[in-house]
Amino acid sequence: MKRHGVVDTRAPFSAKQFDEGYQSLIAHDRAYGGEVYDAVKQIPAFIRLLADPRHEMLFQLLRPHSIPGVAAGGYGIRIDNPSEDRFRAEWHQDYPAQLRSLDGLVFWSPLVQITAELGPVQFCRGSHADGAVPVLTKGKHGSDRHGAYALHLKDEASLLDRYEKLAPLTSPGDLIVVDFLTLHASGFNRSNRSRWSLQFRYFNFDEPTGLAHGWKGSFAAGVDFKLIHPELCADLDY
Repeated sequence: MKRHGVVDTRAPFSAKQFDEGYQSLIAHDRAYGGEVYDAVKQIPAFIRLLADPRHEMLFQLLRPHSIPGVAAGGYGIRIDNPSEDRFRAEWHQDYPAQLRSLDGLVFWSPLVQITAELGPVQFCRGSHADGAVPVLTKGKHGSDRHGAYALHLKDEASLLDRYEKLAPLTSPGDLIVVDFLTLHASGFNRSNRSRWSLQFRYFNFDEPTGLAHGWKGSFAAGVDFKLIHPELCADLDY
């Protein structure tokens, strides 16, 4: 607001309504929302939280004998605006978009109370046990998605039919830990408030696949996934 000369009419700060004024801000100019999205991941309190030693300990409990690392470029605060489906994360596994190590984990927590209307994250229960799924790296026909947002699963419909879907309604302070190979997708936000959530990713320096390719990042790091895992790129089969 200060940067763009927008008059600040918000009430005194309330943790439950920390995002008061955000909807009017993006209504004024949607590009301002992009600036907020980039800025919030640089708040020192968020960096301290993602690097809390307890997250490292939890990773080692779930990945015995691992050497934990924080995935650079793999942390941030999502802001999923109402009915803005263009930026919604479709069904995916995190590994193709993140790389680092095959056994990485996503730490996900909501910053607002998640309701059905806000669109909870959906998970395919047990899907991580079936390994990495081949992906198409070009956007679906007519899609304007690029990079990691363009990734979609080969034979998606039949694949998803194999699993039970879970969509937990979580509260601020809850933590969901997701295997890099778990199939999941953003819900559809049909409320009048943005869905705010934080996520960060840990990986294992000692996992053989990551060790072999040097713990490379993927799209956010400018790495071409097809060069690292051609066997998982269904585009190359055509």
